[in-house]
Amino acid sequence: MGSIDFERPAEFLRAHLLRPLSALADFFYPPACSVCGISTGDHRGLCPKCWSGIRFIERPYCEVLGIPFSHDLGAGILSAEAIADPPPFDRLRSAATHDHAVRDLVHGLKYRDRTDLAPMMAAWMLRASDGAVESCDALIPVPLHRTRMLARKFNQAAELARHMARLSGKPLLAATLIRVKRTSQQVGLGAKAREDNVRGAFAIAKGCENDIFGKRIVLVDDVYTTGATVAAASRTLRKAGAAEITVLTFARALSEPI
Repeated sequence: MGSIDFERPAEFLRAHLLRPLSALADFFYPPACSVCGISTGDHRGLCPKCWSGIRFIERPYCEVLGIPFSHDLGAGILSAEAIADPPPFDRLRSAATHDHAVRDLVHGLKYRDRTDLAPMMAAWMLRASDGAVESCDALIPVPLHRTRMLARKFNQAAELARHMARLSGKPLLAATLIRVKRTSQQVGLGAKAREDNVRGAFAIAKGCENDIFGKRIVLVDDVYTTGATVAAASRTLRKAGAAEITVLTFARALSEPI
């Protein structure tokens, strides 16, 4: 029997205690695809079929709105939408398009309390951030109103931001941006109705102004659809003096590359 290295207690714990427990857990709860539930080799993974259905958003894309281009038009190219109607944030980045397996992951986290999906989703978002998380001063999740928080029990955006903060080592400011207006569900509303719904919905918590002023902020949400929610939140951050705002979402509603 080999000697025990008490100078490295974490490694000893993993080797002699946690691995047997992990094997026992795998026996009762075999690894399965996070989307369809078919057996897989690892936890928090996807089967080949679900994995092949994911459309990751990669370059070339609009440097402001992150809309993918079907052809590489050169560095720094902006989409017509970004030129005609510049957003209140500096850039938007998303990990994947909101369809097929990605939609199932979003719904699992948001509506079925699958918080176990958040670490994997956060890792994809970190990769998609295009260096924004690495260079930011803090991560801020889009907040829920307190009444909705009580009903839902957790904020999916905050879960994603929490795991990104852990992976990146960046500060998480989960209570700096607050939702002061109870808005209706955005699902089913048109673009104009969504804008009206979230107008004046956000504020900076009292005493937290220095968290924002002059800082580079990454604003985190689960899905970007029309952008009304993150635009309203970004205006609040900009008014508070944020130097730079990157919106980072797990999924983005998109038809086809332009």
